[in-house]
Amino acid sequence: MAKDPVRVLVTGAAGQIGYALVPMIARGIMLGPDQPVILHMLDIPPAVESLNGVKMELQDAAFPLLKGIVATTDVAEACKDVNIAVMVGGFPRKEGMERKDVMSKNVSIYKAQASALEQYAAKDVKVLVVANPANTNALILKEFAPSIPEKNITCLTRLDHNRALGQIAERLEVPVSSVKNVIIWGNHSSSQYPDVNHAVIEGPDGEKSVRSTVSDDAWLNGEFIKVVQQRGAAIIKARKLSSALSAASSACDHIRDWVLGTPEGTFVSMGVYSDGSYNTPPGIIFSYPVICKNGDWSIVQGLSIDEFSREKLVATAAELVEEKEVAYSCISE
Repeated sequence: MAKDPVRVLVTGAAGQIGYALVPMIARGIMLGPDQPVILHMLDIPPAVESLNGVKMELQDAAFPLLKGIVATTDVAEACKDVNIAVMVGGFPRKEGMERKDVMSKNVSIYKAQASALEQYAAKDVKVLVVANPANTNALILKEFAPSIPEKNITCLTRLDHNRALGQIAERLEVPVSSVKNVIIWGNHSSSQYPDVNHAVIEGPDGEKSVRSTVSDDAWLNGEFIKVVQQRGAAIIKARKLSSALSAASSACDHIRDWVLGTPEGTFVSMGVYSDGSYNTPPGIIFSYPVICKNGDWSIVQGLSIDEFSREKLVATAAELVEEKEVAYSCISE
């Protein structure tokens, strides 16, 4: 029996990431090869012509799973009955801008979009915030959409997670599919902590720890962490544009695992509302290792945290608390 279509919202749909993301959703990469979708695409009025061009291309691609397209600059129309919302649109930090200026712009954007999701989206809508500062934008959205369960508001750190997998695979000259259970702790920023202490390589002889297989603590505790933390900046330097293909692919991975479940024995990284796990401050959106089952995520508990890792967790949590304070000062103004 054919499944009912799932309505998926992409904000900032005419932008770089949106342009890479919408065909992936329409092809079934996000929700599976048997799940029909209706795409809701939102962008700002100056981008309306480009947005209509994206709609034309989606029609021209004749994706069998794509059962409808809503392309609009009206936030209420965009949010109507959506089941999944991928928030790509935001105000990017420009040269010379103070962090509070960026936060103030994003507070106004996310306040309006949160209110529309609250009023018009499906009550069990799953929200993924991609636009930076992703953790704090997700927190702003949560503040202005109080009826959406806090477990349903997340931010993207799967891109960092996948970057870490790619670096380990390249170092060991193994397929990236054989590496699992790296962790991104904290903020989607250069303070994040890519942690391999629980990561493993799957091979013909079973699982082996990444740390013992790499056998180079100096690299794992130094260059590896810096490369993952700074990968976005490296791509901008190389392409003169920010990550789009990889961000879109990671957004699909995030939603797919959340909806369809993580493989047995595998955990992934998601930015979620902190409950104080691993002695992190509650009340921020923090990236943890999670497993997903039956449409819900849960934080992996009981992992050992060494002194080096603890220092990294404290540092990235402190940055998030500071960002929260800046955001809340913008909200109160």
